[in-house]
Amino acid sequence: MIEIVRGEHDTGPPTTPKFLENLKHDVLASIVVFLVAVPLSLGVAFAAGAPLLSGLISAVVGGLVASAFGGSPLQVSGPSAALTVVLADTIATHGWPVTCAITVAAGLLQILFGLTRLARAALAVSPAIVHGLLAGIGVTLVLGQLHVVLGGSAQGSALANVLALPRQIAAHHDQAVLIGVVTLAVLLAWPRLPKPVRRVPAPLAAVALATGLSVAAGMSLPRVDLPAGLPTLNVVPRLPDGGWGGFAVAALTIALIAGLESLLSAVSVDKLRGGPRTDLDRELIGQGAANVAAGALGGFPVTGVIVRSMTNYEAGARTRASAILHCAWILAACLLFTGALRLIPLAALAALLVYVGAKLVNLHGLKEVRRHGDLPVYAVTLAGAVAVNLLTGVAAGVLLALAMMLRRMIFSGIHVERDDGGRHRVVIEGALTFLSVPRLTRVLAEVPAHADVRLELLVDYLDHAAFDCLRGWQQAHAGPVTVDEIGHPWFERGTSGAPTVRRSVAARVVPRWLAPWSEWQAEHVVLPAQRTASSLLCRGASEFHRRTAPLLRDTWSGLAHGQQPHTLFITCGDARIVPNLITTSGPGDLFTVRNIGNLVPPADGDDSSVGAAIEYAVGVLGVAEIVVCGHSGCGAMKALLGQAPAGLVQLGSWLRHGEATLRRRSREAPLLLGGERPGAEADQLALQNVVQQLETLRGYPVVAEALARGGLRLTGMYFDVGATQVSLLEDAARGFVRAGALEH
Repeated sequence: MIEIVRGEHDTGPPTTPKFLENLKHDVLASIVVFLVAVPLSLGVAFAAGAPLLSGLISAVVGGLVASAFGGSPLQVSGPSAALTVVLADTIATHGWPVTCAITVAAGLLQILFGLTRLARAALAVSPAIVHGLLAGIGVTLVLGQLHVVLGGSAQGSALANVLALPRQIAAHHDQAVLIGVVTLAVLLAWPRLPKPVRRVPAPLAAVALATGLSVAAGMSLPRVDLPAGLPTLNVVPRLPDGGWGGFAVAALTIALIAGLESLLSAVSVDKLRGGPRTDLDRELIGQGAANVAAGALGGFPVTGVIVRSMTNYEAGARTRASAILHCAWILAACLLFTGALRLIPLAALAALLVYVGAKLVNLHGLKEVRRHGDLPVYAVTLAGAVAVNLLTGVAAGVLLALAMMLRRMIFSGIHVERDDGGRHRVVIEGALTFLSVPRLTRVLAEVPAHADVRLELLVDYLDHAAFDCLRGWQQAHAGPVTVDEIGHPWFERGTSGAPTVRRSVAARVVPRWLAPWSEWQAEHVVLPAQRTASSLLCRGASEFHRRTAPLLRDTWSGLAHGQQPHTLFITCGDARIVPNLITTSGPGDLFTVRNIGNLVPPADGDDSSVGAAIEYAVGVLGVAEIVVCGHSGCGAMKALLGQAPAGLVQLGSWLRHGEATLRRRSREAPLLLGGERPGAEADQLALQNVVQQLETLRGYPVVAEALARGGLRLTGMYFDVGATQVSLLEDAARGFVRAGALEH
């Protein structure tokens, strides 16, 4: 889940020492990012068919505005390869001046999205769609720029590029091919070189070496075309004379793709740097303002770029000053080193774009998508983006993702089982709706006509169509059909003429394996003769075997050869106390001792049963905690107060171990429960009894030794049966405090 925190950065001027320390890191990081940004900005503009200087204008103007006003302090913005495909089509359709106006309109849309706080909605897009979209852009980019690397020119569509590629490979290759191959070779080999060499960014090294080779060899081939002097395009954004529908679609497409990449980039940097999260709405507003400024000055659309942002972080940037300074270095390069930039071969930029496009096909992301079962969504998005256009790919991916989500949410587990007695059980789990009726009908048709059937319904929703199907089959079946409904009575309510029509109003029913089994039997077993203790336990064991055991089989398999409980739990034998239930523990967690009144006989006494359990739990099993748990309405406490049933000799003999509790009660102040004294005298005594048994435990040598070395903890617990409230002994509160109040 992504946490959005507002206004956590740049809230005030930093102190001078900290400012200078940060600035040192930011200056170095800005230089590294600048060296990466220049060739990429030129390459992206070249791939889209835009004026090359537009890429640098966006890197300077758009990057500066986004860095100053965006929500992510380490985000670096500029021209992105993710927009080359849609920009190429937009430029071909509308021309460059109108494309600049589209960029301005896209920026205004992004500002509107940010002001209406829609940034969260963008992050709801399935990762499979995002990865598929980026992969589609990458494939399209590679297919187009590969022709340029091979000495030709890109075709009008991805399909045309694929069809023309064999002919291009077989054609005569000139100097441009050599430059492209050298650039790709450097990019591929650079990560394997020694670390000191890798301090120079790979894109800069590749383009610089390819350019140096072309100049040294005196090659005559197309190069970067930049105007001399102060960079200017003399382009004013122009509105179209017609075709406003295409204008609007292009603006919306650029706004969505640029906004999505910017938000994903910001979140990716957040995951690395830790600390407060980016204000995503502010980031979207900053990106929108950057696009308005870039488009107005004839620049390329701007996004937060993952490659540059990651480079900025890894280079040690600490504040947004790094991203701002990198814009200044790009501007200086445009003013002072225009001649050097004009030497860069276009084939080198094309090879760089081929490399960047291939990196957009993220194999790690593809593996994650496959693990989550969303590979079809990825494939459909990629295919639509490459074969048609980006919006079609995204739309197809969204539709398929919705269909798969609907299937996963609505699909019901429906199957037939046959027990040893020849009876058939039809088990239905999940949501049962009209979409499940065809399969439900097919499964029910497999049941023999006169079979004795138990229909087990464990559904969290049952609509009218599914109810009619089940009800009609039940009435038409020749043999007996017993409906065993677990959870909310969807089918029963429908049969009675008062169906539940919304899941939100369905009663929250405790599962049978958690609620008292005898209570469920009392409501659902028709014949009183079947409600004997034996039948209840047998049917309960059968329920455990069918439903609970499969869920816990792996847990018990791991415990088959020994136990390692963390707690010795001493409590009363009262049937209302279920230790694992009130402590949310499971098999293997608690080593439990139960007796009348949760009493602990003295270590030197003649009763060795409880003492043996204590020695074994602490000395052999090495439990880390001993819990003594009392409870409200305890019969043993009432007996100690003189309300013992007559004639129970063994009970009277056992209760002598509670005399110390009575003595404590007479000499100690009353204990509080939740800040108040319990109303019943027996409950007051139960609190004192817990404290007394903890004192008695300290008299056991094995317990005293474990306490001395810090390997054991003693805990007092009290369970209020009527309030279903667990409380823990807290000395500072002079009594017992609700368990939830002690959580950290």
